[in-house]
Amino acid sequence: MRGSPTDRRPTPRPRRVRRAALAVAPGVLLLPLLGAAPPESRPSAFTGLQGAFTAAAEKYGVPRSVLLGVSYLQSRWDAHGGAPSVTGGYGPMHLTDARTALAEAPHHSEGAEDARGDESRPLPVPEAKLPERSELPARLRTLTKAAELTGLPARTLRTDAGANVAGGAALLAAAQRQLGAEPSADPADWYGAVARFSGADDRATAAAYANDVFAVIRAGAERVTDAGQRVTLAADPDLAADTGQLSRAGLRKAAAGAQCPTTVSCEWIPAPYQEFGDNDYGNHDLADRPNSQPIRYIVVHDTEGYWDTTLELVQDPTYVSWHYSLRSTDGHIAQHIKHKDVGWHAGNWYVNAGSVGLEHEGFLASPDAWYTEAMYRTSARLVRYLADKYDVPLDRQHILGHDTVPGPTTATIPGMHTDPGPYWDWRHYFELLGKPLGATSGSDSTMVTILPDYAANRPAFTGCGSGGATCAVHGSSAVRLYSRPDVTSPLIKDIGLRPDGSPSTIDVNDLGSRMSTGQQYAVAERQGDWTAIWYLGQKAWFRNPQGKPTAVGASGLVVTPRDGLADIPVYGRAYPEAAAYPAGVPAQAVSPWPYKLLKGQKYVTGGLVPGEYYYAVSFDTSGHRVVVGKDLYYEIQFGHRVAFVRAADVRVLPAA
Repeated sequence: MRGSPTDRRPTPRPRRVRRAALAVAPGVLLLPLLGAAPPESRPSAFTGLQGAFTAAAEKYGVPRSVLLGVSYLQSRWDAHGGAPSVTGGYGPMHLTDARTALAEAPHHSEGAEDARGDESRPLPVPEAKLPERSELPARLRTLTKAAELTGLPARTLRTDAGANVAGGAALLAAAQRQLGAEPSADPADWYGAVARFSGADDRATAAAYANDVFAVIRAGAERVTDAGQRVTLAADPDLAADTGQLSRAGLRKAAAGAQCPTTVSCEWIPAPYQEFGDNDYGNHDLADRPNSQPIRYIVVHDTEGYWDTTLELVQDPTYVSWHYSLRSTDGHIAQHIKHKDVGWHAGNWYVNAGSVGLEHEGFLASPDAWYTEAMYRTSARLVRYLADKYDVPLDRQHILGHDTVPGPTTATIPGMHTDPGPYWDWRHYFELLGKPLGATSGSDSTMVTILPDYAANRPAFTGCGSGGATCAVHGSSAVRLYSRPDVTSPLIKDIGLRPDGSPSTIDVNDLGSRMSTGQQYAVAERQGDWTAIWYLGQKAWFRNPQGKPTAVGASGLVVTPRDGLADIPVYGRAYPEAAAYPAGVPAQAVSPWPYKLLKGQKYVTGGLVPGEYYYAVSFDTSGHRVVVGKDLYYEIQFGHRVAFVRAADVRVLPAA
């Protein structure tokens, strides 16, 4: 039999390497932590970015709306100060020069953790081999081609936004020629070239990418970029693209069988359910969800690795597993496990048994290694599809980051993962989900939603790169918490992370004094520009000036200890009472955390759940059981991570 009857899942597996580089095989890109932008980076040597789009469109015969639409889908017209994306893409057009990005990145490695259970062991990290450009997929070296087409130096294309736009226009024009199409002033004639620009090697991904670009053109867009330049794309609502052009692109057909919405590209690359070794198996568990138990959560991860390596790992029966992987360059999705089955991805078996896990190509400790708009959009479509299918609420207590998944027991709290980290743009993500975050009550409400301006919110972090280096200053979804209404006061203490009672730090992986966009808390006090909330059993302060708020009023339900109780226990999982377990299924300990929820404190609840446990410790599924108890729990936003309290211990109140 596999392992023990406890929640410490059997045979610890190496998990993903946080903030780490993995081996680089020929044709596989791995970028360890990307550094800050080079000092010569600048918005544009042209006369403004809007003018650069006009000039490039005229020079290369590409409709300006097509050029603007492609750039918006790649970068939302941001230049990112010349820093490369997760996959080595530069500038507003996301021209890829993966070899340069890899060569300039500092190398770093760290231990790995097991995501099914709660233990960890080191994962060897071989020394990375710098690949030749010819060894890399074409989608990871488009900047080299742009340099050939424009005659501009590669360095200029990387660091000058206007030149970068010209390079993108040259690539689009070349793609049009390769398809045997004539230059045209009509955007409808450029569907095939746009699809080719994506770099996708399969037809479905290329089509999904082109469909998104043309949707942007039809809707129009306007925004101020990260370099402070206003760019406008006028709406063209009647535009109908000639999608038949794609038949001439010579792209492969993706593997069928995936469970995805029709609006994304998705292929089936299965994770193995395989027995091996001494009665051991991997890398997931077969189940019958939602018939056997509901899917309550969708968990957002980042891979801490790159696409090719991610696919290799999830197909390893001795590794762990997740349901979907998403590629940064174009948003392509690979599904590995059917929804009915349980992936080993979250480090909390209660959450694993009731969730679907999504891995996004990226690194949490690399603020300048930005995600493409294409990946954000396909991810949001996938999450919306899953949420609609399984009635998962679109809020931060059900659309979880891996960093908000609770440690199931006290011993596991310090080892829980922290991805996707403070640089994932939750505000934009919820806009794409069609559930934008905003005020639902007045500014004097006793409940708040954390909602800083992502671009303007730039907290300092350390721990990016080797030696605990200071992270590049960057927009963030995170808001820091203090012990008093004063930025010079100590940060909030987290006795689960630091039992010695020492304060939290500003390390990028230290979640002890941090809130995130979209999370909701009960207000404890207000003083001028400061607001206090209840957090981990204590009062925690954050700056919330009226003219530039970091939180807005919210309405909803909160829990507080029932009358007569001075404090109540808090749990990292909602497991059944011992009497609920049938013969042959060992009872799991209902183990409280070291924190207490004290009388007078209030915490926002995400709803009522039963105590539930999926017993699955063997390859043979005949002995698998779902145990459901009579004890009920409320999920709450207790700290940065969610938690659970017994319904019998609390009163439920509306926030005033």
